[in-house]
Parts: sequence; structure tokens; C-alpha cells
Amino acid sequence: MSVTATAGTAPAASLELKTPPRLKGGLPWIGHTVEFAKDPVGLLQRAYDECGRVAQFKLAGKNVNVFVGPEAHESLFRHPDEVLNPTEAYKMMIPVFGKGVVYDTTHERMMEQLHMLHPALRNKRMRSYTEIIAEETQLMMEDWGDEGEFEACDFFGVLTSYTSSRCFLGPEFRNEMSEEFAHLYVDLEGGIVPIAYINAYLPIPAFRKRDKARKRLGEMVSTIIARRRERGTVGEDFIQTLMESTYSDGTTLTDHEITGILIANMFAGHHTSSVTTAWSLIELLRHPEHYEKACTEVRGRFGDGEPYSFNAMRDIVQTEWAIKEALRIHPPLFMLFRTATQDCEVYGHLVKKGEWVCVSPIVAHREDAVFPDALRYDPDRYGPGREEDRRPFAYVSFGGGRHKCLGNAFALLQMKVILSAMLNRYDFELAGDEIATDFGRVVLGPKPPIRVRYRKRGA
Repeated sequence: MSVTATAGTAPAASLELKTPPRLKGGLPWIGHTVEFAKDPVGLLQRAYDECGRVAQFKLAGKNVNVFVGPEAHESLFRHPDEVLNPTEAYKMMIPVFGKGVVYDTTHERMMEQLHMLHPALRNKRMRSYTEIIAEETQLMMEDWGDEGEFEACDFFGVLTSYTSSRCFLGPEFRNEMSEEFAHLYVDLEGGIVPIAYINAYLPIPAFRKRDKARKRLGEMVSTIIARRRERGTVGEDFIQTLMESTYSDGTTLTDHEITGILIANMFAGHHTSSVTTAWSLIELLRHPEHYEKACTEVRGRFGDGEPYSFNAMRDIVQTEWAIKEALRIHPPLFMLFRTATQDCEVYGHLVKKGEWVCVSPIVAHREDAVFPDALRYDPDRYGPGREEDRRPFAYVSFGGGRHKCLGNAFALLQMKVILSAMLNRYDFELAGDEIATDFGRVVLGPKPPIRVRYRKRGA
């Protein structure tokens, strides 16, 4: 089989390529759609177990090619967008972000939109975000008393919505609209379910709530923008950065575009932080030796009342390793897609025009050849002498290539600050609920309820 495009380059000389091995089972035309809708992660794992690092299955008439392993990931991620395009694969996100934003615009316009927030992620801003996150975390614990219990999924969902809304949307949003925002965000995120990969416009309750939430969020952002312009207020947040941004042709962003870009980045900064902070605490409590290491480090650094500054957080490495390990075992996004816009070669295999290609972090991170004893929770694998996340394209919780998550530094900082503030003040233990993953959504979090008991240190 010949093809004319090779990884990450302009079309090259034709090559004889292998056809991706086909996963067994499936039905005429719809292929493995039913199995995918019921258990998408199980389908991906079966594809790896039966076919190896390259597998192909069919969803609603479309071939999906799955590539697993650092070399396969690199081959895929090094392709230019003109060959493997994320836009077509993520059309499911258009109702969430909005028309004309990110995946519903030209490649050039999308890249401009995504990079407009770079000023909001620089050191000066990150320093102020650290203080905000610490303050919000302490406020959430203000009424806890000496001992009690909380449900982890709900607690971290609410807390990260407060921290993200304040850092992204400003104090006005946090002080006046945060409760409504928290409910709207749940409805918006609830519209991202596996079936949306197939059809994001089905007349189902989750999609109706999603569309209503998106409309209301646009109204709320427009209110903040209008008020700032009327009063001449200048904020230190993401919304201000977008208000001041312009495209290369000199045009400014509309309120609709600002809302969509903010939502796109909040998904990077919120959903990762919410579910991964929960998983990080859960896994620490399931592994007392690592819990003690994290507590000792945090309490040694902040025990005398030192503020949770940006510089101080650089010293919190045990907790950072715990977060990275939670992200490895429980990556929030279990599939990362591209669409082939022409016949091309990926990892020595032919991908035909119109087919999807896919990287699955949750399957890739289970490879013992890449992460020794991969199913074991081991934060020390990121320590000196091991650093297993440094191997190129092995650790893909934040994606890879030119579309690697822009908000990963903010998300990691947010989780470190939250856990540090909590561990410095309280001791924790699980209340005995079954620990399982909620596979019903595209964003994989722990399945509630996960009750955690707390006791104030020294009480």
C-alpha cells in the first residue's frame, strides 16, 4: 500500500505501509459503536490487548485508528494540522465553546485564539493566582471546625469552580455570580459524554442543558465586560487579557468569542484540577507511606504560618509527584483525537483520508514497558534517577505536540496549592466508600460518593 505523506513533514516519496490490524467483533456499518457507548475505556483496552500498539475499530461508519506507546504518540503528534487535524475530530465541542470559536473556525484563527491567553499564564499573573487559590481553599475550610466529613467529588468541584472563576473571570464573577456559575458549569460539562463523539446534537436532556448553560454563561460574561468598560475597570485575570487582545488583522474579540475562549481554557484549568485533586487525595489516603511523605513536606514548609507563595510552591515536590501519579493512573481525558485530511503514515501504518486517529492516555499509561509495574501507585517514579515522565511522548495526560494543554501549568499549580493548604491544616482518612471511576463521561473522575473524614491537627 503506498502513501505520499509522512510524519511531520511535507509529502514524501511513496512508502509501503501496513494496514492497522482490525479489532474483532462489531456490526455492519455501525461497527463497535454499541460497545463504545457502553464502555469506551473497555473497548480501547480490548483493542490494545488484542491488537497491540496499533488497532482499528469502527464508530458509526468511521474508522478509528488507535496508537499506543511513546514512539507511536510521537509519530502522530508530529504531524502538522494540515495532515492530522484536531478540528474535525472535536466538532463535538462546538456547542460547548460556541460557533466561530476554537474548533469552529480556521486553523489560523484557532491558533490565534488559543495563544491570546499567554500573557495570563506568565509568572507575574501566576504569583497572584497562587494567593487567590490559597485564599479560596482556606475559605472553604473556614467552617469545618475540629472534625467532620465531606464528599470529595462535590467539594473539589465547588472549590475549583471558585478558584477558576476568580482567576479566569475576575472578582466580580466570583463575588456576584459564582453560585449560578457553578451550576451552569456542571450542566455544560454534563453535555460532554461519549455519545457526543458520534452526534453532539441529539435531542437528549444533557445536550439541552448544555445549550441553555452556554447561552446563560455568554450573558454573564457580557455583563462583566460591559460593566468594566463602563467604569474603566482593569482586572488581573484571563477575561481582561482577552478584552485587550486583537487578531493579527487588528480586529478585537466579540463577547461571544471571549466567552468561548474562556470556556475552552476553563475546561483545561477546571476539569483537570477538580477530578485530579480528588484522585490525588484519594490515592494518598490509600497509600499511607506516600501520604506521610506529602504531609511531612507540606508541614515542614508551611507549618510556621508562611504564606502559600508562588516561590514556596516550587519546593513542594512530594505532593507534585503524587498529583502526577494520580494524573497518570486516572487521566481526565481517555481519548485524544485527530482527523486525517489526506492519506498519511503514522508509526509505519497507513491512515486513510477521513479516518480518525486516537491516542488513549489511560491505556498508554498502563504499559509496563514504559512505566514499570504500571498499575502500582508510585509517586517516586518522578523522582531523581527515575523521572519516568521525562521520556518523550510517554506521559500524555496533558496531550502532546503543538496542541498540548496550554493550561497545564495553571492546573498543576492549582492542585498543589489546594492540597498543601488542606494537608497543612488537617489530617484526613477515607470513610470506607468503594473507590471506582465514573466512566459515564468523557472527563473521568471518581464515582461519588467518596466521603473523607478530617480532623484538625492538634485538636
